[in-house]
Amino acid sequence: MLQGKKIVLGITGSIAAYKSCLIIRELVKRGAEVQVVITPAGKEFVTPITLSALTQKPVISEFFSQRDGTWNSHVKLGLWADAMLIAPCTASTLGKMAHGVADNMLITTYLSMKAPVFVAPAMDLDMYAHPTTQQNMQMLKSFGNHIIEPQSGFLASGLEGKGRMEDPEKIVSYLDCYFSSVSSSSLDANLTHSASKVEAERVDKDKEPVADLVGQKILITAGPTYEKIDPVRFIGNYSSGKMGYALAEECARRGADVTLVSGPVSIKVSHPRICVVSVESCNEMYDAATAAFPSCQAAILCAAVADFRPAEVASQKIKRVGQTMDIHLVPNPDIAARLGHMKQPGQLLVGFALETNDEQQNAQQKLEKKNLDFIVLNSLRNAGTCFKSDENQICIISPEGQHDYERKSKQAVAHDIIDELSRRIH
Repeated sequence: MLQGKKIVLGITGSIAAYKSCLIIRELVKRGAEVQVVITPAGKEFVTPITLSALTQKPVISEFFSQRDGTWNSHVKLGLWADAMLIAPCTASTLGKMAHGVADNMLITTYLSMKAPVFVAPAMDLDMYAHPTTQQNMQMLKSFGNHIIEPQSGFLASGLEGKGRMEDPEKIVSYLDCYFSSVSSSSLDANLTHSASKVEAERVDKDKEPVADLVGQKILITAGPTYEKIDPVRFIGNYSSGKMGYALAEECARRGADVTLVSGPVSIKVSHPRICVVSVESCNEMYDAATAAFPSCQAAILCAAVADFRPAEVASQKIKRVGQTMDIHLVPNPDIAARLGHMKQPGQLLVGFALETNDEQQNAQQKLEKKNLDFIVLNSLRNAGTCFKSDENQICIISPEGQHDYERKSKQAVAHDIIDELSRRIH
Protein backbone atom coordinates (compact mmCIF):
# COMPACT_ATOMS: atom_id res chain seq x y z
CA MET A 1 0.00 0.00 0.00
CA LEU A 2 3.03 2.32 0.04
CA GLN A 3 3.47 2.13 -3.72
CA GLY A 4 3.58 5.70 -5.04
CA LYS A 5 3.14 7.29 -1.62
CA LYS A 6 5.12 10.47 -0.82
CA ILE A 7 6.68 10.31 2.64
CA VAL A 8 8.47 13.12 4.48
CA LEU A 9 10.93 11.47 6.87
CA GLY A 10 12.01 13.69 9.77
CA ILE A 11 15.27 12.72 11.50
CA THR A 12 16.39 14.21 14.81
CA GLY A 13 19.52 14.12 16.95
CA SER A 14 19.35 10.62 18.41
CA ILE A 15 21.82 7.74 18.34
CA ALA A 16 18.97 5.82 16.67
CA ALA A 17 19.33 8.10 13.62
CA TYR A 18 21.39 5.43 11.90
CA LYS A 19 18.22 3.31 11.75
CA SER A 20 16.64 5.96 9.52
CA CYS A 21 18.73 4.54 6.67
CA LEU A 22 16.98 1.20 7.15
CA ILE A 23 13.60 2.95 7.22
CA ILE A 24 14.38 4.69 3.93
CA ARG A 25 15.50 1.46 2.32
CA GLU A 26 12.31 -0.31 3.40
CA LEU A 27 10.07 2.57 2.24
CA VAL A 28 11.78 2.72 -1.15
CA LYS A 29 11.62 -1.05 -1.49
CA ARG A 30 7.85 -0.84 -1.02
CA GLY A 31 7.54 1.81 -3.72
CA ALA A 32 7.42 5.01 -1.68
CA GLU A 33 9.09 8.32 -2.55
CA VAL A 34 11.01 9.71 0.43
CA GLN A 35 12.07 13.27 1.23
CA VAL A 36 14.31 13.64 4.27
CA VAL A 37 14.11 16.66 6.57
CA ILE A 38 16.82 16.50 9.23
CA THR A 39 17.60 18.70 12.22
CA PRO A 40 21.11 20.18 12.62
CA ALA A 41 21.71 17.79 15.53
CA GLY A 42 20.56 14.87 13.39
CA LYS A 43 23.41 15.53 10.95
CA GLU A 44 25.86 14.75 13.75
CA PHE A 45 24.63 11.14 13.74
CA VAL A 46 24.00 10.40 10.05
CA THR A 47 25.32 12.32 7.05
CA PRO A 48 23.16 14.00 4.40
CA ILE A 49 25.29 12.32 1.70
CA THR A 50 24.21 8.87 2.91
CA LEU A 51 20.56 9.90 3.15
CA SER A 52 20.59 11.55 -0.28
CA ALA A 53 22.14 8.46 -1.86
CA LEU A 54 19.35 6.32 -0.44
CA THR A 55 16.47 8.66 -1.36
CA GLN A 56 17.88 10.04 -4.63
CA LYS A 57 16.82 13.48 -3.35
CA PRO A 58 18.73 16.36 -1.75
CA VAL A 59 18.36 16.35 2.03
CA ILE A 60 16.60 19.36 3.52
CA SER A 61 17.93 20.77 6.78
CA GLU A 62 18.07 24.57 6.66
CA PHE A 63 15.52 27.17 5.61
CA PHE A 64 18.05 28.72 3.23
CA SER A 65 20.32 26.27 1.44
CA GLN A 66 22.24 28.90 -0.55
CA ARG A 67 22.82 32.65 -0.52
CA ASP A 68 21.14 33.27 -3.88
CA GLY A 69 17.61 33.84 -2.61
CA THR A 70 16.45 30.24 -2.89
CA TRP A 71 14.84 28.64 0.15
CA ASN A 72 13.15 25.43 1.23
CA SER A 73 9.39 25.73 1.52
CA HIS A 74 7.93 23.86 4.46
CA VAL A 75 4.48 24.78 3.16
CA LYS A 76 5.07 22.96 -0.14
CA LEU A 77 6.32 19.89 1.74
CA GLY A 78 3.15 19.91 3.82
CA LEU A 79 1.05 19.88 0.66
CA TRP A 80 3.27 17.36 -1.20
CA ALA A 81 3.31 14.55 1.36
CA ASP A 82 0.89 11.66 1.87
CA ALA A 83 2.37 11.16 5.35
CA MET A 84 5.09 12.49 7.62
CA LEU A 85 7.17 10.12 9.72
CA ILE A 86 9.54 11.42 12.41
CA ALA A 87 11.91 8.61 13.32
CA PRO A 88 13.80 8.87 15.54
CA CYS A 89 12.06 11.60 17.50
CA THR A 90 13.90 12.96 20.54
CA ALA A 91 12.33 14.32 23.72
CA SER A 92 13.34 17.80 22.60
CA THR A 93 11.52 17.49 19.28
CA LEU A 94 8.46 16.00 21.01
CA GLY A 95 8.33 19.09 23.23
CA LYS A 96 8.74 21.48 20.32
CA MET A 97 6.01 19.71 18.33
CA ALA A 98 3.62 19.76 21.28
CA HIS A 99 4.12 23.47 21.93
CA GLY A 100 4.73 24.81 18.42
CA VAL A 101 8.35 25.90 18.90
CA ALA A 102 9.13 26.42 15.21
CA ASP A 103 12.89 26.98 15.39
CA ASN A 104 14.01 24.51 12.72
CA MET A 105 12.95 23.20 9.33
CA LEU A 106 11.57 19.95 10.70
CA ILE A 107 9.17 21.64 13.14
CA THR A 108 7.93 24.17 10.58
CA THR A 109 7.33 21.28 8.17
CA TYR A 110 5.39 19.45 10.88
CA LEU A 111 3.28 22.54 11.62
CA SER A 112 2.50 22.90 7.90
CA MET A 113 1.72 19.22 7.34
CA LYS A 114 -1.70 18.44 5.84
CA ALA A 115 -1.12 14.67 5.89
CA PRO A 116 -1.16 12.34 8.92
CA VAL A 117 1.94 12.42 11.11
CA PHE A 118 3.60 9.36 12.66
CA VAL A 119 6.10 9.72 15.50
CA ALA A 120 8.61 7.09 16.67
CA PRO A 121 10.20 8.32 19.92
CA ALA A 122 13.73 7.29 20.88
CA MET A 123 15.44 8.26 24.13
CA ASP A 124 16.76 6.93 27.41
CA LEU A 125 14.32 5.25 29.77
CA ASP A 126 14.23 8.04 32.37
CA MET A 127 13.62 10.70 29.73
CA TYR A 128 10.83 8.63 28.22
CA ALA A 129 9.22 7.98 31.61
CA HIS A 130 9.42 11.63 32.69
CA PRO A 131 5.97 13.22 33.18
CA THR A 132 6.88 16.03 30.77
CA THR A 133 7.59 13.59 27.95
CA GLN A 134 4.46 11.58 28.68
CA GLN A 135 2.35 14.74 28.74
CA ASN A 136 3.84 15.94 25.44
CA MET A 137 3.01 12.61 23.81
CA GLN A 138 -0.55 12.77 25.10
CA MET A 139 -0.86 16.28 23.65
CA LEU A 140 0.40 15.08 20.28
CA LYS A 141 -2.05 12.19 20.33
CA SER A 142 -4.88 14.59 21.10
CA PHE A 143 -3.87 16.58 18.02
CA GLY A 144 -4.35 13.45 15.90
CA ASN A 145 -0.73 12.32 15.61
CA HIS A 146 0.10 8.61 15.68
CA ILE A 147 2.68 7.59 18.29
CA ILE A 148 4.62 4.44 17.45
CA GLU A 149 5.53 3.30 20.95
CA PRO A 150 9.22 2.61 21.67
CA GLN A 151 10.24 -0.82 22.87
CA SER A 152 12.06 -2.05 25.96
CA GLY A 153 15.62 -3.16 25.45
CA PHE A 154 19.30 -2.31 25.74
CA LEU A 155 19.86 1.45 25.38
CA ALA A 156 22.84 3.54 24.31
CA SER A 157 23.36 4.64 27.94
CA GLY A 158 24.08 1.04 28.88
CA LEU A 159 20.83 0.84 30.80
CA GLU A 160 17.92 -1.37 29.89
CA GLY A 161 14.30 -0.24 29.71
CA LYS A 162 11.64 1.39 27.53
CA GLY A 163 12.87 4.01 25.10
CA ARG A 164 14.44 2.07 22.22
CA MET A 165 12.92 3.13 18.91
CA GLU A 166 10.70 0.51 17.30
CA ASP A 167 12.41 -1.64 14.66
CA PRO A 168 12.55 0.04 11.22
CA GLU A 169 10.65 -2.74 9.45
CA LYS A 170 7.83 -2.56 12.00
CA ILE A 171 7.66 1.23 11.66
CA VAL A 172 7.25 0.93 7.91
CA SER A 173 4.69 -1.84 8.38
CA TYR A 174 2.77 0.53 10.66
CA LEU A 175 2.51 3.01 7.79
CA ASP A 176 1.65 0.24 5.36
CA CYS A 177 -1.18 -0.94 7.62
CA TYR A 178 -2.45 2.61 7.96
CA PHE A 179 -2.77 3.10 4.21
CA SER A 180 -4.32 -0.36 3.89
CA SER A 181 -6.99 0.54 6.44
CA VAL A 182 -7.94 3.76 4.67
CA SER A 183 -7.49 2.68 1.06
CA SER A 184 -11.23 2.34 0.53
CA SER A 185 -12.06 5.69 2.13
CA SER A 186 -10.60 9.18 2.57
CA LEU A 187 -7.53 9.51 4.80
CA ASP A 188 -8.50 9.97 8.45
CA ALA A 189 -5.63 10.99 10.69
CA ASN A 190 -7.29 9.65 13.81
CA LEU A 191 -8.15 6.24 12.30
CA THR A 192 -11.45 6.53 14.17
CA HIS A 193 -13.59 5.17 11.36
CA SER A 194 -11.27 2.63 9.72
CA ALA A 195 -13.13 -0.56 8.85
CA SER A 196 -12.03 -4.07 9.82
CA LYS A 197 -12.25 -7.10 7.59
CA VAL A 198 -14.91 -8.69 9.75
CA GLU A 199 -17.15 -5.66 10.20
CA ALA A 200 -19.79 -6.87 7.77
CA GLU A 201 -20.38 -9.93 9.92
CA ARG A 202 -20.89 -7.95 13.11
CA VAL A 203 -22.15 -4.49 12.27
CA ASP A 204 -24.97 -3.39 10.04
CA LYS A 205 -23.39 -1.99 6.89
CA ASP A 206 -25.54 1.12 7.08
CA LYS A 207 -24.18 2.04 10.52
CA GLU A 208 -20.98 3.89 11.36
CA PRO A 209 -18.24 1.75 12.95
CA VAL A 210 -18.27 1.95 16.75
CA ALA A 211 -15.56 4.27 18.13
CA ASP A 212 -16.16 3.86 21.86
CA LEU A 213 -12.55 3.08 22.86
CA VAL A 214 -10.79 6.12 21.43
CA GLY A 215 -8.03 7.21 23.79
CA GLN A 216 -7.98 3.91 25.71
CA LYS A 217 -4.83 1.77 26.04
CA ILE A 218 -5.54 -1.94 26.29
CA LEU A 219 -3.19 -4.84 26.99
CA ILE A 220 -4.05 -8.23 25.46
CA THR A 221 -2.16 -11.52 25.82
CA ALA A 222 -2.63 -14.16 23.13
CA GLY A 223 -1.41 -17.51 21.86
CA PRO A 224 0.53 -20.27 23.62
CA THR A 225 3.79 -20.21 25.52
CA TYR A 226 6.66 -22.56 24.76
CA GLU A 227 8.70 -23.84 27.69
CA LYS A 228 12.03 -25.22 26.48
CA ILE A 229 13.21 -28.73 27.29
CA ASP A 230 16.30 -28.55 25.10
CA PRO A 231 17.28 -26.54 21.98
CA VAL A 232 14.77 -28.43 19.79
CA ARG A 233 11.91 -29.45 22.10
CA PHE A 234 9.41 -27.62 24.26
CA ILE A 235 6.28 -28.00 26.36
CA GLY A 236 3.36 -26.13 24.80
CA ASN A 237 -0.31 -26.34 23.89
CA TYR A 238 -2.62 -26.16 20.87
CA SER A 239 -3.52 -22.45 21.08
CA SER A 240 -3.54 -20.73 17.68
CA GLY A 241 -3.94 -17.20 19.05
CA LYS A 242 -7.04 -16.57 16.91
CA MET A 243 -9.23 -15.42 19.80
CA GLY A 244 -6.65 -13.04 21.23
CA TYR A 245 -5.83 -11.54 17.84
CA ALA A 246 -9.55 -11.09 17.10
CA LEU A 247 -9.87 -9.19 20.38
CA ALA A 248 -6.89 -6.99 19.49
CA GLU A 249 -8.33 -6.14 16.05
CA GLU A 250 -11.75 -5.37 17.59
CA CYS A 251 -10.27 -3.04 20.21
CA ALA A 252 -8.13 -1.24 17.63
CA ARG A 253 -11.06 -0.91 15.22
CA ARG A 254 -12.99 0.83 17.97
CA GLY A 255 -10.22 3.35 18.58
CA ALA A 256 -8.02 1.81 21.29
CA ASP A 257 -4.24 1.62 21.26
CA VAL A 258 -3.46 -2.06 21.81
CA THR A 259 -0.36 -3.73 23.20
CA LEU A 260 -0.61 -7.35 22.09
CA VAL A 261 1.78 -9.64 23.98
CA SER A 262 1.81 -12.72 21.80
CA GLY A 263 3.27 -16.17 22.14
CA PRO A 264 4.46 -18.03 19.01
CA VAL A 265 1.66 -17.95 16.41
CA SER A 266 1.40 -17.74 12.61
CA ILE A 267 -1.14 -14.87 12.59
CA LYS A 268 -0.28 -11.30 11.59
CA VAL A 269 -2.09 -8.17 12.77
CA SER A 270 -3.59 -5.81 10.20
CA HIS A 271 -4.46 -2.72 12.24
CA PRO A 272 -1.80 -0.05 12.81
CA ARG A 273 -3.05 0.68 16.33
CA ILE A 274 -1.80 -2.76 17.46
CA CYS A 275 1.74 -3.00 18.80
CA VAL A 276 2.85 -6.64 18.94
CA VAL A 277 5.33 -7.75 21.60
CA SER A 278 6.49 -11.22 20.61
CA VAL A 279 7.45 -13.59 23.42
CA GLU A 280 8.03 -17.31 23.77
CA SER A 281 7.97 -18.42 27.40
CA CYS A 282 5.68 -17.66 30.32
CA ASN A 283 8.45 -15.70 32.03
CA GLU A 284 8.83 -13.48 28.96
CA MET A 285 5.06 -12.94 28.78
CA TYR A 286 4.97 -12.18 32.51
CA ASP A 287 7.70 -9.53 32.16
CA ALA A 288 6.04 -7.91 29.13
CA ALA A 289 2.54 -7.90 30.64
CA THR A 290 3.59 -6.53 34.03
CA ALA A 291 5.61 -3.79 32.32
CA ALA A 292 2.73 -2.72 30.07
CA PHE A 293 -0.21 -2.99 32.48
CA PRO A 294 0.41 0.13 34.65
CA SER A 295 -0.14 2.45 31.65
CA CYS A 296 -3.24 0.61 30.38
CA GLN A 297 -6.92 1.14 31.11
CA ALA A 298 -7.64 -2.57 30.82
CA ALA A 299 -6.01 -5.95 30.23
CA ILE A 300 -7.54 -9.03 28.59
CA LEU A 301 -5.63 -12.21 29.42
CA CYS A 302 -6.49 -14.52 26.54
CA ALA A 303 -3.18 -16.39 26.23
CA ALA A 304 -2.98 -20.11 26.97
CA VAL A 305 -0.04 -19.88 29.35
CA ALA A 306 1.82 -23.00 30.45
CA ASP A 307 1.39 -23.50 34.20
CA PHE A 308 4.70 -25.36 34.51
CA ARG A 309 8.15 -25.35 32.91
CA PRO A 310 11.13 -27.71 33.06
CA ALA A 311 13.31 -27.00 36.08
CA GLU A 312 16.39 -27.39 33.88
CA VAL A 313 16.84 -26.77 30.16
CA ALA A 314 19.41 -28.94 28.43
CA SER A 315 22.03 -27.00 26.46
CA GLN A 316 22.20 -29.74 23.81
CA LYS A 317 19.61 -31.99 22.20
CA ILE A 318 18.70 -34.82 24.56
CA LYS A 319 19.49 -38.18 22.97
CA ARG A 320 17.47 -41.35 23.35
CA VAL A 321 19.43 -43.35 25.92
CA GLY A 322 16.71 -45.52 27.46
CA GLN A 323 13.01 -46.32 27.47
CA THR A 324 11.98 -43.40 29.70
CA MET A 325 12.92 -39.77 30.31
CA ASP A 326 11.95 -37.86 33.43
CA ILE A 327 11.38 -34.10 33.30
CA HIS A 328 11.03 -32.27 36.60
CA LEU A 329 8.56 -29.38 36.28
CA VAL A 330 8.33 -26.24 38.41
CA PRO A 331 5.46 -23.70 38.53
CA ASN A 332 5.46 -20.72 36.21
CA PRO A 333 4.58 -17.26 37.55
CA ASP A 334 0.84 -16.51 37.60
CA ILE A 335 0.30 -13.56 35.26
CA ALA A 336 -3.38 -13.09 36.08
CA ALA A 337 -2.76 -13.16 39.83
CA ARG A 338 0.08 -10.66 39.53
CA LEU A 339 -1.92 -8.20 37.43
CA GLY A 340 -4.87 -8.66 39.77
CA HIS A 341 -2.58 -7.62 42.64
CA MET A 342 -1.21 -4.67 40.62
CA LYS A 343 -4.64 -3.43 39.50
CA GLN A 344 -5.40 0.14 40.51
CA PRO A 345 -8.80 1.84 40.90
CA GLY A 346 -10.17 2.51 37.43
CA GLN A 347 -8.29 -0.35 35.78
CA LEU A 348 -10.14 -3.40 34.45
CA LEU A 349 -8.88 -6.98 34.25
CA VAL A 350 -10.49 -9.67 32.10
CA GLY A 351 -9.54 -13.34 32.29
CA PHE A 352 -10.24 -16.48 30.27
CA ALA A 353 -11.03 -19.94 31.60
CA LEU A 354 -10.83 -23.02 29.40
CA GLU A 355 -12.33 -25.90 31.36
CA THR A 356 -13.10 -29.59 30.83
CA ASN A 357 -15.32 -30.13 33.88
CA ASP A 358 -17.11 -28.16 36.63
CA GLU A 359 -16.86 -25.19 34.30
CA GLN A 360 -18.92 -22.56 36.11
CA GLN A 361 -17.52 -23.44 39.50
CA ASN A 362 -13.89 -23.35 38.35
CA ALA A 363 -14.39 -20.08 36.45
CA GLN A 364 -16.10 -18.46 39.45
CA GLN A 365 -13.20 -19.43 41.69
CA LYS A 366 -10.70 -18.00 39.23
CA LEU A 367 -12.72 -14.77 38.94
CA GLU A 368 -12.53 -14.20 42.68
CA LYS A 369 -9.02 -15.48 43.29
CA LYS A 370 -7.39 -13.41 40.51
CA ASN A 371 -9.31 -10.17 41.23
CA LEU A 372 -10.90 -10.12 37.76
CA ASP A 373 -13.74 -7.84 36.70
CA PHE A 374 -15.20 -10.59 34.53
CA ILE A 375 -14.09 -13.89 33.09
CA VAL A 376 -14.77 -15.49 29.71
CA LEU A 377 -15.53 -19.20 30.03
CA ASN A 378 -15.33 -21.71 27.22
CA SER A 379 -15.35 -25.49 27.42
CA LEU A 380 -13.64 -28.31 25.57
CA ARG A 381 -16.98 -30.12 25.76
CA ASN A 382 -18.17 -27.82 22.95
CA ALA A 383 -16.40 -29.51 20.04
CA GLY A 384 -14.88 -27.25 17.43
CA THR A 385 -14.98 -24.08 19.54
CA CYS A 386 -11.59 -23.89 21.20
CA PHE A 387 -8.06 -24.61 20.01
CA LYS A 388 -7.37 -23.78 16.34
CA SER A 389 -11.08 -23.32 15.61
CA ASP A 390 -12.57 -20.30 13.84
CA GLU A 391 -15.60 -20.40 16.16
CA ASN A 392 -16.18 -20.11 19.87
CA GLN A 393 -19.01 -20.40 22.37
CA ILE A 394 -18.61 -18.47 25.58
CA CYS A 395 -20.19 -17.55 28.87
CA ILE A 396 -19.23 -14.26 30.53
CA ILE A 397 -19.20 -14.53 34.33
CA SER A 398 -18.93 -11.47 36.58
CA PRO A 399 -19.82 -10.59 40.17
CA GLU A 400 -23.21 -9.48 38.81
CA GLY A 401 -24.01 -12.87 37.27
CA GLN A 402 -23.45 -14.69 34.01
CA HIS A 403 -24.46 -14.35 30.37
CA ASP A 404 -24.43 -17.30 27.94
CA TYR A 405 -23.80 -16.62 24.25
CA GLU A 406 -24.54 -18.63 21.13
CA ARG A 407 -21.82 -20.29 19.10
CA LYS A 408 -20.40 -17.85 16.55
CA SER A 409 -17.17 -16.79 14.82
CA LYS A 410 -14.31 -15.65 17.01
CA GLN A 411 -14.54 -12.19 15.42
CA ALA A 412 -18.18 -11.97 16.50
CA VAL A 413 -17.28 -13.31 19.95
CA ALA A 414 -14.61 -10.62 20.23
CA HIS A 415 -17.31 -8.03 19.50
CA ASP A 416 -19.43 -9.38 22.38
CA ILE A 417 -16.51 -9.38 24.80
CA ILE A 418 -15.42 -5.85 23.93
CA ASP A 419 -19.02 -4.64 24.24
CA GLU A 420 -18.93 -5.87 27.85
CA LEU A 421 -15.51 -4.27 28.42
CA SER A 422 -16.61 -0.95 26.90
CA ARG A 423 -19.73 -0.88 29.04
CA ARG A 424 -17.60 -1.19 32.16
CA ILE A 425 -15.05 1.38 30.99
CA HIS A 426 -17.77 3.96 30.45
